[in-house]
Amino acid sequence: GHRRKNWKVRKFVLRDDPAYLHYYDPAGGEEPLGAIHLRGCVVTAVEDMPDSKKYDVDNILFEIITASEIHYYLQAASSAERTEWIKAIQTVARTGK
Repeated sequence: GHRRKNWKVRKFVLRDDPAYLHYYDPAGGEEPLGAIHLRGCVVTAVEDMPDSKKYDVDNILFEIITASEIHYYLQAASSAERTEWIKAIQTVARTGK
């Protein structure tokens, strides 16, 4: 996330009603650790992050900028997965409630 001190693995669930990306501890737990409001957000692929080490980036990062201008940086498992997440989040940002 945007408050990254080090990367943490999270499970994400994308919802369109309401338009949120909820994140959970992958070890379990029913309650989300947090949520990103997606209505009106901008999501883009990130090719380079100045304060990251080379092994952190690997060309699979993407950024979500919320309507309230909060920046979240996420790392996908692969380039193809990054593309899928970006397309899905863009759709929800436009059409979600």
